[in-house]
Amino acid sequence: MVRVGVHVSIAKSIDKAVDRAREKGCDTFQIFSRNPRGWKIKELTAIEAKRFTEKVEHSGIFPPVDHMPYLPNLAAPTDDVYKQSVASLIEELRRSDALHIPYLVTHLGSHRGYGKAGGFQRIGDAINTAFSEVDNRVMLLLENTAGTKNSMGGTFEDIRHITNRIEHKERIGICFDTCHGFAAGYELRTEESLKATMQHFDEVIGLEHLKLIHLNDAKAGLNSRLDRHEHIGLGYIGEDGFRAILKDERFRELPMILETPVDNRRGDSENIQKVRELAD
Repeated sequence: MVRVGVHVSIAKSIDKAVDRAREKGCDTFQIFSRNPRGWKIKELTAIEAKRFTEKVEHSGIFPPVDHMPYLPNLAAPTDDVYKQSVASLIEELRRSDALHIPYLVTHLGSHRGYGKAGGFQRIGDAINTAFSEVDNRVMLLLENTAGTKNSMGGTFEDIRHITNRIEHKERIGICFDTCHGFAAGYELRTEESLKATMQHFDEVIGLEHLKLIHLNDAKAGLNSRLDRHEHIGLGYIGEDGFRAILKDERFRELPMILETPVDNRRGDSENIQKVRELAD
């Protein structure tokens, strides 16, 4: 059995995310713990956290996953955005802990044209600062990117440059997004190519650090550098590609979060069902 779920809304009350995850048939789920499109943070009360954690415990759904908001950029060259981004990371680590969420996923941001070297330093400093401010059991998961212009983390080597700068390496892991990896040039569509890609991952980063999969098909081709998610099996990775991915024990053992579209072709529940079908 694979553990598969989707990103769900926290609208009206954060504990309702658990209800929505159950309704969609999730084994795991992901949330934004607050409004992802603004800097302003609404305080998380003890009552809200208690309701959420109790519902998760009773649901049997595990693990819940938190995702950093859209605005923070840990590689930002400008001090105002950078300081806000670090503050956001600190707050999100605290909120994840209060909600008993074991994983916090973060994008690695954009260097905005001033170069990867500076971006690596900014990201490393941001994470080290956050970890020095917040000491808890939440693991920060670095997510690979699609290799879009100025983005950080499009290659396994980029991610290693970042992890090498982290003082408390035991507090970080990796979230591998299949759409992003494919768009960045990593072939996943056959057992042979998947094996080669994951062997490369192991040599550069180490498979023991892989903790979560963002399972998404791609609307654009291999090495396209376009971050466009598609329904499972309907994109360029395709059903055969996902059969290979879901057959691989290194993936099957990990929680998988879908960030696929919701449209007149399919909804979340249908994509979850498609994953289970292909896994079987």
